[in-house]
Amino acid sequence: MTPAILLTLLGLIDASFSGFRAYAGRDARIRKHRATVRAALRGLAVGAVLLLAPALSAAVVLLTASDRAETFDTLTAGGLGYLFPLALHTAVVLVSLAAYFALPFRASTLAVVIGLGPLTLLRPLAIAAACLGALVNGGGAPALLIGTIAGAAVLCVEPAVHRRWYRDVQ
Repeated sequence: MTPAILLTLLGLIDASFSGFRAYAGRDARIRKHRATVRAALRGLAVGAVLLLAPALSAAVVLLTASDRAETFDTLTAGGLGYLFPLALHTAVVLVSLAAYFALPFRASTLAVVIGLGPLTLLRPLAIAAACLGALVNGGGAPALLIGTIAGAAVLCVEPAVHRRWYRDVQ
């Protein structure tokens, strides 16, 4: 089984969260569900474009490999190692985000402060752990390269969305 589809899905989910984070806290209205959905969709669109970089990198690595089957197996092993830390981080973010949307105003604010805020700060560490997992799981240098490119891509979504749509929002 190739983890590429699951990793792409996690990357797109993270891109949606990044769009949400680029907007969250910038609007004083209490009911701002349409705006948060729009921000998440903006993050999804930017993330889909940026995630083309690791996809193209993987294609180049596979097409230039002398033994494509072995390289594919190596990348698959690396992808599985990359998947676990990101899936764990995404699951915790989903729980915090569900609390944000489902709970009353004060409790949802608390969910942001104790959940989503620290989890945002932990994103680079989760990506570093994923890169280490790709390397340790047998992915080698090719999986580390693609994982690093993918990590850089998802970390660039939030700043890109913020600069494009929310720079002037106070």
